[in-house]
Amino acid sequence: MADIKVLADHFAVILDAHQRLPDDRHRLQFLAGLAELENNTSHKLRSFPVTRLHKVVGTKKAIYRADVDKTSGWRFHVQYVNGDLHLKDLISGALHDKVLNVINSKRDRYT
Repeated sequence: MADIKVLADHFAVILDAHQRLPDDRHRLQFLAGLAELENNTSHKLRSFPVTRLHKVVGTKKAIYRADVDKTSGWRFHVQYVNGDLHLKDLISGALHDKVLNVINSKRDRYT
């Protein structure tokens, strides 16, 4: 059985994704990304082929972004808190290039 990493969703990002993502293909890609992030082996090997998880450059806090779909631009932000992964926000394709503006506008979400 796979080693599972705790994934917390205090800001209802999963519900937000279900409501805002444009179609079922994007919703399934989001769920596949969550499954990859829950898999602790991915974190041990630092291999994230589905989400391309990477650190956001230009922030003091360790905030990471993951792809829902690279071509459409949908992304979601996560942070590690005490070894657990916390979902922070879902970013639409129109806003994915303005990542620092999005983070600063929702500053209270990021610890």
